[in-house]
Amino acid sequence: MTSVLRFERRERVALLVIDRPARLNAIGSDTVAELHQHLDVIEADPELRAIVITGEGRAFSAGADISELDTLQNGADFGRFVKGLTDAYDRLEASPVPSIAAINGMAFGGGCELALACDLRLAAPGARLGVPEIKLGLLPAAGGSQRLTRMLPTAIAKHMLMTGAPIDAAAALQFGLINSVHDDVLAAALELAASLAEGPPAALAAAKRLVHEGVELPFAAGIALERQIVSALFDTADRTEGLTAFREKRQPKFEGK
Repeated sequence: MTSVLRFERRERVALLVIDRPARLNAIGSDTVAELHQHLDVIEADPELRAIVITGEGRAFSAGADISELDTLQNGADFGRFVKGLTDAYDRLEASPVPSIAAINGMAFGGGCELALACDLRLAAPGARLGVPEIKLGLLPAAGGSQRLTRMLPTAIAKHMLMTGAPIDAAAALQFGLINSVHDDVLAAALELAASLAEGPPAALAAAKRLVHEGVELPFAAGIALERQIVSALFDTADRTEGLTAFREKRQPKFEGK
């Protein structure tokens, strides 16, 4: 069977390419099944320390596979379909391995939601992000409404959800939805991922946890979580290596211990 989510190993970086260019990299149940399979491999391999996700051709992903949606008979079927997407995206977001979306073109609907589930988002100048489901009488159902609401000013999130109008890379950067814009977005994402892969894995995973959990906690509880997590990091070999390297004026060599 032909893969729809191609896996390439780039030293310590796992590159995942949505490989359905003739259909603008539409995402179906097969895509998210392969995402789970690749995450199984990545998370079990201590040498793979960062993930980059991009699309083949001119799109990151135009969204959910319409041909699969056409087979759904009712809301219960649809609920099962989007739960598959949601479970995969939630797993990616919660993974201890940092992830970067290299948004090389349109990222609409479920494709936009996949990008939002990544930790960092880089975009090409011509990229566009949008959730056009309202035009089909629907709304994003794989985390899009909730992630947009947490990442954007309320008025901007409502405008995207209620009009379905996409925003371009410049606007996404202005609103803080993406981190940066690059002419060669894949090269930039791989360079950033390689840099993250040289970092201390436990501390990177802890940074993700602090952001994701902390935003849902009262401030005092967030501070307590921070203290708990950082105190645990103090006892790691990587913390010792980082301090030793600083004193010796050299680059640290973190081993994930």
